[in-house]
Amino acid sequence: MPVGTRATVKTLSPAELHDMGAQIILGNTYHLYLRPGHELIKKAGGLHKFMSWNKPILTDSGGFQVMSLEGLRKITPEGVRFQSHIDGSYHMFTPEKVIEIQNDIGADIIMSFDECPPYPATKKYVAESLKVTLDWAKRGKELHKDTKKQALFGIVQGGIYEDLREESAKKLIEMDFPGYSIGGLAVGESKDDLLRITSFLNNIIPKNKPRYLMGVGTPNDLLENIENGIDMFDCVMPTRNARKGTIFTRNGKLIIKSARYRQDFSPIDNECDCYACRNFSRAYIRHLFSVDELLGMRLATIHSLHFYMELISKARKSILENRFNQFKKEFSNGLDEIID
Repeated sequence: MPVGTRATVKTLSPAELHDMGAQIILGNTYHLYLRPGHELIKKAGGLHKFMSWNKPILTDSGGFQVMSLEGLRKITPEGVRFQSHIDGSYHMFTPEKVIEIQNDIGADIIMSFDECPPYPATKKYVAESLKVTLDWAKRGKELHKDTKKQALFGIVQGGIYEDLREESAKKLIEMDFPGYSIGGLAVGESKDDLLRITSFLNNIIPKNKPRYLMGVGTPNDLLENIENGIDMFDCVMPTRNARKGTIFTRNGKLIIKSARYRQDFSPIDNECDCYACRNFSRAYIRHLFSVDELLGMRLATIHSLHFYMELISKARKSILENRFNQFKKEFSNGLDEIID
């Protein structure tokens, strides 16, 4: 799911996202609450109409963003009081408030408000944090009424501790959410710990409901976690890296600013049929970056997101054809290499 934090996937239009096969995009509750404000979005007819996107939208709860405001927030059983990173003004997020904001935004899939514990954190801290998150999940679900228009997901927390993850998942399952997110990973823990937790939860979270791994990740991360039963992903990596000149290809990451591409008139990826690869060379895109032209960032973003969409599309097809393991092995070869 391409990330559209502030009601836009950076540098791209909705039409371009549609053309590359994006089925759903993300908005960020915290950022949209601060600017332009959920009341304005509601007045505009909801986020779909406001940003001219006629496919599904998912909004996160803002829990991760609040966690990142170290020194600017205070967590209590009631909710979180925090200062805006924009102007220092004070605000209060409760689980009920976060549901109300997402109701006004009008996303199709919304998230429970959670406390995302930092990494590293002691087991005692994570256990206390989990109690708060579970209480907030219950309170948010009790308030959320429009279940036909918006699917509310619970968020499984518990850090890198399997017993806490199991407790979180089972108590959320008792609340009977239509889908389950896995939060609190990709926050600094090792790749082994991330995969261990998703593999562990694969045997607990219901298989007949969507599972969403939040904030992950590299192409290999996607393939490894599809194998662990994950259905949905989001990550800023393909767009953020592209804007900085690092582009994902079938042969690994290509750093387009490198001098070796100054006279390279081949496309970014010879096997890719995205708009950037059909029409422009590595030399041209490198030139755009070297003179700070926005088109360079746009073309790099178009390619990288197209690459991600195609990767997931082929993974889905291989599952239906009962050959995912073979596909994963073939596609993974060389993906983490850097072509500099």
